[in-house]
Amino acid sequence: MPSRWDHLFDLKPIPLVDHLLEEVARLLANDLGTWPPPVQDLDPATLGEFAPLFTQVTRRPAPAVYTEALRLARWDLGREFDAFDDYMRNKRYLERGLAPDDRVPLLFLTRWLTEQMLGLGEATQGRVKRPLMQACLDRVEARLDAPPPLPQA
Repeated sequence: MPSRWDHLFDLKPIPLVDHLLEEVARLLANDLGTWPPPVQDLDPATLGEFAPLFTQVTRRPAPAVYTEALRLARWDLGREFDAFDDYMRNKRYLERGLAPDDRVPLLFLTRWLTEQMLGLGEATQGRVKRPLMQACLDRVEARLDAPPPLPQA
């Protein structure tokens, strides 16, 4: 009779990079659970148009803002600058159901996500390249779209 652990030997090993991306996605999704997400070295002098997000009480953006920020961050990491510029210049976010006052949180989240991914690339000494960063953002989006876990009794 096989033990309950025998199936573990039959499982295919998970590549380290997949485990890393899953863990990073989990951490980023947790960070995105707070508004605004945590920022290291917050310098009020360099915040610019994002300053009100940190100096005033602002409402948490709608889920659609997060979805669009993930799209823009993927474009930024994929160096799809024409698509990014067209989206912002022609205010395509309005066509996606966002309000005009969602522009600043959208840009902030896009920059925050992009910086998080570039920081991951730097921390891994370039082993995590831009396509993997985009895949990581896909995992973040899946986690944000997933229903919350049911409380255990």
